[in-house]
Amino acid sequence: MASSDTRVTIEGRELKLTSLDKVMYPETGTTKADVLAYYATVAPALLPHVRNRPATRKRWVDGVGTTEKPGQVFFQKNLDASTPQWVERAEIQHSDHVNEYPLVNDAATLAWLAQIGSLEIHVPQWRIGRAGKPKRPDRLVLDLDPGPGVGLLECAEVARLARSILKDIGLDPLPVTSGSKGIHLYSALDGAQTSDEVRAVARELALALEADHPDLIVSDMKKSKREGRVLLDWSQNSGAKTTVAPYSLRGRSRPMVAAPRTWRELSSPTLAHLDHQEVMRRVRKRGDLLAPLEEAYTDDDEEDDRLATYRSMRDARRTPEPVPESVPPPTDGRRFVIQEHHARRLHFDVRLERDGVLVSWAVPKGPPDDPAVNRLAVPTEDHPIEYLDFEGTIPAGEYGAGEMTIWDSGTYDLEKWRDGEEVIATLHGLRGSHRYALIRTGERAPAGVAGPGRAQWIMHLMDDARGKASSPTAPAAPSRLAERTGRRVLRGSARAAPAGDSAGAALAPMLATAGDVADIAEPEEWAFEMKWDGIRALAALDDGALGLRSRNGVDLTAAYPELAALADLIETSVRSAGPVVLDGEIVVLDDRGRPDFGLLQRRMGLTKPREIAALASAVPVRVMLFDVLIAGGADATGLDYDARRELLASVVTEQGPVLAPPAFAGDLDDALTTSRELDLEGIMAKRRDSVYRPGRRSSAWIKLKHVRTQSVVVGGWRPGSGRRADGVGSLLVGVPEGRGLAYAGRVGSGFGERELGGLRDRLQALETSRCPFAGIPSAEAADAVWVRPELVGEVAFTEWTATGRLRHPVWRGWRSDVAPDDVTRE
Repeated sequence: MASSDTRVTIEGRELKLTSLDKVMYPETGTTKADVLAYYATVAPALLPHVRNRPATRKRWVDGVGTTEKPGQVFFQKNLDASTPQWVERAEIQHSDHVNEYPLVNDAATLAWLAQIGSLEIHVPQWRIGRAGKPKRPDRLVLDLDPGPGVGLLECAEVARLARSILKDIGLDPLPVTSGSKGIHLYSALDGAQTSDEVRAVARELALALEADHPDLIVSDMKKSKREGRVLLDWSQNSGAKTTVAPYSLRGRSRPMVAAPRTWRELSSPTLAHLDHQEVMRRVRKRGDLLAPLEEAYTDDDEEDDRLATYRSMRDARRTPEPVPESVPPPTDGRRFVIQEHHARRLHFDVRLERDGVLVSWAVPKGPPDDPAVNRLAVPTEDHPIEYLDFEGTIPAGEYGAGEMTIWDSGTYDLEKWRDGEEVIATLHGLRGSHRYALIRTGERAPAGVAGPGRAQWIMHLMDDARGKASSPTAPAAPSRLAERTGRRVLRGSARAAPAGDSAGAALAPMLATAGDVADIAEPEEWAFEMKWDGIRALAALDDGALGLRSRNGVDLTAAYPELAALADLIETSVRSAGPVVLDGEIVVLDDRGRPDFGLLQRRMGLTKPREIAALASAVPVRVMLFDVLIAGGADATGLDYDARRELLASVVTEQGPVLAPPAFAGDLDDALTTSRELDLEGIMAKRRDSVYRPGRRSSAWIKLKHVRTQSVVVGGWRPGSGRRADGVGSLLVGVPEGRGLAYAGRVGSGFGERELGGLRDRLQALETSRCPFAGIPSAEAADAVWVRPELVGEVAFTEWTATGRLRHPVWRGWRSDVAPDDVTRE
């Protein structure tokens, strides 16, 4: 492999990048690596405007060439055999043939297009519906193209004239300078009109403007009529036409971009097209100027309501199952749940999040634990996302009547998804990581198996699945902790507990998912807490003895002796009745009373009693309690959030190092504002009706951070220079992905002098000759010293790049409370 070649993993999808130093734009020296970096930067802005729109590509495999000698260009519609299996696609019937188009729905597909030289992306004004059929157009586009003798300023004048009419009919447009010659105007539609109807409206508008301004505007495409005038091309609204996508590069002599603009900019006498570097700066600073176009889009066609069947089979008044009334919005999540369902016949329901719903299969004997044994899998109706957390009893007489509990849950990495045919995915759950294939056999399922007459599939455990598969007959994770743990709640490490021992589950905290404000659809149903920057810990009291354990089961009791005071601050009647288990965060507060993770680092990892005692006085810790699992031997995990918070307040007295801050008394915006003013890490949003799910990562808890942070596994280091000449210059870090450790980049800033001095000694004992990373560029591996991937740290960063790298990572400190296997991409 050439030195400029590398393998990367983007959102769980592997991609080989080649010839990164190839010059794609000779006049500016812009390379393929530059093109990839551009699309990685603008991906969050670009993807909403191309999602689910069949993409036609213009490819310059060897670059655009020069004005004198242009490069060869290919206009490509159909996908070829070299297309990665994970690229989403759609088949479109043309007059005499069918083409298979890619759907540019994610950053990995965008990077693949850049890799193969598809500099320009062209899409129609309509999308593919979830049933695989074209929908009605959701935007109107006018293409203003200058003829000989006129330019961009005349196009801007026509744009203002067109806007005045479009505003009058409720279609206020947004402008995009095309990066080639003219301007595109986009207006959001409600999807009520056909392409022919929209095209007719655009044509009438063009004719009206031409009649009013005959010396400036022409609506006829004949070249003989275009000199000195601007063509108002209304034909872009034909169902068969495509327009270059917003934020797409252009195959001109310089890397210009179809760039969204403001109307104020269009009034400037210096208006000009923008290149890729300027557009990257604008996106970083201003975000997506075209965002209102997508905000107006609603995906609520009946043909796209994938929950219609589910809803028709259930009555929300008679079943505890979630029965949402609205059409589910599209999502990009990759969560799964496997539920043990004691219905008329015992079976296991396997559900994978896909496009806003949970695609589901009933597996009578449960997921296979042997690659030599296939299990019958019968597809069932799509389920709502809310089913990820569902446990309960479906009443007799209702569809699926019986007891349902969660057998496993987590996230998955997708390798292949062919609707109705085949799915290959690695599931990362509480029972380990396992790679499965779900394959349609073409047969019919036996009568009486989760829906008679449905297509029959098989579920197969792939040979190279990571970790040992668990049998469906293994004990389920407990949902009634007190009943199953009794006074064993303090016995042994969660990691060391034997298989099926519920003490391990009892000492596993519930985990949150990362999210943003858009995930809080109905704020009044959520409670908001400040996010404390420290070490997550469960505090368990039994027979007067207090134990502290980290989220991965490490005993922290001796490391933080000042927290022994908690035992005396628990209500006497409660602690005498039985075990108590509380959830909280261990923090060190600075002079202003704010958590300081840097100060906490001084307390982490200490084992010598003398050192611990000395620092307990100099750098005292506190525990911020926010939940209760067991109180006086009674299980509290089945209570809702508000009830548990009320219980916590009655169980614990705040004093000295023990704090139990209440939920924030205000709305979401106020909580975020207060968190920023206090320089906190962010906030935690928790559904008021949510129960506590030990050891599970749940969307009922969402962390909203002001600064992005990521736990990383250290796999090597590179020597320093200058004042770091005799030590570590940077750490090489990664994040577990699939069956290996995906390289995430170098971290060279953020280290304190004390920490930097001891870094090499800490890593020396772990040195190895074997590189632990997948996808590390040869240039970064050249002088690296590899270490066994056993240490976890935390970094702050700005964003993930399209190639799966951390952008601008800054070291925050070691995370001895997190095991490498527990690290997931935030």
